[in-house]
Formats: sequence, structure tokens, C-alpha cells
Amino acid sequence: MMNKKDFSIVCIGAGNVATHLAQALQQKGFHLSQIYSRTQESAQALAQTLGCAWTTCLKQVDEHADLYIVSVKDAVLETVISQLAHCNPDALYLHTAGSMPMEVWKGKFKNYGVAYPMQTFSKQREANFEEVPFFLEANSPQNLSLLQEIAGGLSPKVYNASSEQRKYLHIAAVFACNFSNHMYAICQHLLQAQHLPFESMLPLIDETARKVHELSPVEAQTGPARRYDENVINRHLNMLEEEPKLAEIYRLLSEHIHLYEITNH
Repeated sequence: MMNKKDFSIVCIGAGNVATHLAQALQQKGFHLSQIYSRTQESAQALAQTLGCAWTTCLKQVDEHADLYIVSVKDAVLETVISQLAHCNPDALYLHTAGSMPMEVWKGKFKNYGVAYPMQTFSKQREANFEEVPFFLEANSPQNLSLLQEIAGGLSPKVYNASSEQRKYLHIAAVFACNFSNHMYAICQHLLQAQHLPFESMLPLIDETARKVHELSPVEAQTGPARRYDENVINRHLNMLEEEPKLAEIYRLLSEHIHLYEITNH
């Protein structure tokens, strides 16, 4: 087993994922030596929380770390990787992106992989990593073993997943989390227009989430679309006449729910 105190980690990025991951690693006894962020405000804020160094210049990233975790936007990931060539050639290099392949590291470093924590993170909310599943991939059995030890120190829910599998995990998570949350935003918009509190929906939202711990999503589905109650559906569509984009979302989802009902029963 590694000596956590002597295992130096640099975190490239200071966004939602990077912030929670760096804090969780430190809480488990790992040594965070440096934070990089494009902006001084973000780098300094996270570094002060962790009590470590920070920089806004990739050329000034610590050259002697044992692990480099790159947690940045997909659009800049490869650009950032290309600017780490001066760093420790023997270190392990990871990114945390769900939709980016492990091969972005190939030809750049000899030890690399991916650690994808599949959870929604916001800086203003604490994250319980005991409940966060990690999906891992590495370019050698030795690196995978090291990655399993690190991730396993944070969460008991550690799985291996290829880049191809991880792409589907990511798109599934977009449906389960991001799109669901946007439905809440639409719900809030409709309620506010009628001077009704969004909080009144929270018991319904909570119960909907709880049900899928016991029932399959298809079994848990209720509402007019499941039984394709055209009277209700058409009435709702008429109510959305002044918001055609919402009406289109309503129509598409209703049709798809009904299709699922037909094909799965």
C-alpha cells in the first residue's frame, strides 16, 4: 500500500468535480501539493481550503508530483494535457471526464487512466463520496491497481469501465440527472407564472426518486402519458400554446412514454 502522506497530488482544475475530489482526497489523508486553475480566484479559493500551493500558469505546475488529476472542461482537456510535458514522466496521469476517451493521454505519458466519479457536484453542497460510484480505466494492470487503491480509499463503489462503456454511462447520466433537473426548472417556471410555490412539488420529486430504488423506471411510471389519456394530453398542449417549445417537449415525452408502455408490457 502507498504512503498517502508521501504521495503528492496535483489537481488541474478547480471546478465542481475538482473541488469535491480534491477535498475528499485530503480528508482521506492524501497530500494535495498544488491546485491549478485558469483564474486566480478559483485556484486561490480551493488552495486556501486545502492549505496548499496554487498557480494559474500550467508551466508552473509542480514537476515532481506522483499523481496529476486533470478535471477541466472536455473542450480544453487535450490542450491542457499538451502543456504538462514538463511534469514527472513517471507519475500517474488521470482525467475525470465521462465522455472523453482514455487515449487522449496516449503518446504523452507512460502511466495514465481515467477516474470518472458519476455524480452531480455543486460547490455549495457537500458530497458524500461513500455514495459516489467511480468508473476506472488505466493503460496497464499496475496502473489500474494503483487507481483502484486511490478510488477505493474514497468510495466502496469502484468499477472498471472501458472508454466506450463510459460514454454510455455519461449519456445515461445526462438523461437521469441533467434533463431531470431541467424538468424541475420548467416546473418552477410554470408554477411561478401562477404564483404557486415550487416547494409544493418537492414531496412529489422525492417520492419519484425513491420509487426507482424499488421498482424499475417503467414500472414506476404514472400519469396521462402512460395510459395515453388524450383528453388530458390535448388540454395540456392547449395550455402551452403560447410556449411552443415547451409544448413540443411535452408532446415528444408523452409519445415516448406511451411507446415505452406499449413495448415493455
